[in-house]
Amino acid sequence: MGFKIKRRPFSSKLLIVLHIILGLGAIFGGVVLIIDPSGGIIQMPVTILEGSIFSSFLIPGIILLTLLGILPLLAAYGLVRNQPLPIANRLNLFADKDWAWTYSLYIGFILIIFIAVEAYIIKGFVAIHLGYIFWALLIQALTLLPSVQRYYTL
Repeated sequence: MGFKIKRRPFSSKLLIVLHIILGLGAIFGGVVLIIDPSGGIIQMPVTILEGSIFSSFLIPGIILLTLLGILPLLAAYGLVRNQPLPIANRLNLFADKDWAWTYSLYIGFILIIFIAVEAYIIKGFVAIHLGYIFWALLIQALTLLPSVQRYYTL
């Protein structure tokens, strides 16, 4: 009886790349906003936060760093390794799927919510928002492809 190795679908590889790019970009953005909560480094005036619950970019920077920086990189690592991580599995709502697959789906929702809240706070929707909404939907679409679901089914 031979050991059968599952072949990683191309869509899974693309999904991993999307998470890595998202994570690295958000880590950069989050760190910059934490270092300079006034937004000066990235030339984003703090006045766009007027009327919101934030007086600076510190909290948005922390959220960006953790939820859209570190989490996608963790998910990418999990999608590559395809191994159990008991602590991450505690938040896995899909018992028949690898935790990283579930987190990939979560990240798509987190990105959509983050962009929607950001657009609401700044009272405007710019082209980059559309790009990130598309990015989030692409992450979700790839995550939900049957070949990707099969690959990450336990």
